[in-house]
Amino acid sequence: MKPPVFTDILDAKRVIDRYLQPTPLHHYPGLSSELGFETYIKHENHQPVGAFKVRGGINLISRLSAEEKTAGVISASTGNHGQSVAYAAKLFGVKAIIAVPEGANKDKVASMRALGATVETHGKDFDEARNWVEDQSRTRGYRYIHSANEPLLIAGVGTIGLEIVLMQPRIDVIIVPVGGGSGAAGVSIAAKAVNPNIRVIAVQSSHATVAYDSWREKRILSSNVSTTFADGMATRQAFELTQSVLVRNLDDFILVTDDELRGAIRMLFDYTHNVAEGAGAASLAAALKLRDQLRGKKVALDLSGGNLTSEMLKSIL
Repeated sequence: MKPPVFTDILDAKRVIDRYLQPTPLHHYPGLSSELGFETYIKHENHQPVGAFKVRGGINLISRLSAEEKTAGVISASTGNHGQSVAYAAKLFGVKAIIAVPEGANKDKVASMRALGATVETHGKDFDEARNWVEDQSRTRGYRYIHSANEPLLIAGVGTIGLEIVLMQPRIDVIIVPVGGGSGAAGVSIAAKAVNPNIRVIAVQSSHATVAYDSWREKRILSSNVSTTFADGMATRQAFELTQSVLVRNLDDFILVTDDELRGAIRMLFDYTHNVAEGAGAASLAAALKLRDQLRGKKVALDLSGGNLTSEMLKSIL
């Protein structure tokens, strides 16, 4: 596999624009005043499935061969990737099977089923569900859609970075959450192609650090620990394709605690009246830690998803 390049992202935008509206990039003066820098929120929570990954799903499934579409697709997800696959599969008339771990976000699971996907529960976390899916793909011939090692997914979600620089060409910094790393990889390819001086900063939970650790050590690692409530960042395995891009393109990579994520969810609700899930609030949590070095700059924060259950939102607020 080769990582996508900027022209792949341009081509992905051509496809995705047939099915999705560009999401807003809103400037919030009150939040900017509080933080000390011009703050722009990229509202991927406004996507039809409430999260950014739908871009990649449409870009990939639209390009499947006739044989792959007939066989159907299978994937593992904690929620947002599964919704993306389910949404795109319905759009293009493809059978989809999604494996989720025990205790997966019930709203995301309900959304997958409503979109027509068959949802199977396997394992205690994402990586155990992924292992089951990989076995099923080998034995039953489904087209396996990996959540990170897919160039077409990365190109699709890279359109977020392209939209940011089109909407605010003088942006200085983009902060992006990381689980498997497709979002940060794609955004960094687009941003650096347009302006190599844009700083791209990734953020992961300090309770699930395998992508961060792999980036620092420049090798692919796995872990036994993933205890964050932010399911979009809850992985125990780093992935070759996304890590190859992150190592090349990221200017920094930081960790935030679950308490810092909860504080960022509250702050986004107070200042923007938007609901962010844990991963969606990670970019703001990181910006709060970096506020001194970001002072006076134009900063885009990727609110990657808003699929927080009502029970969790009540608890956090």
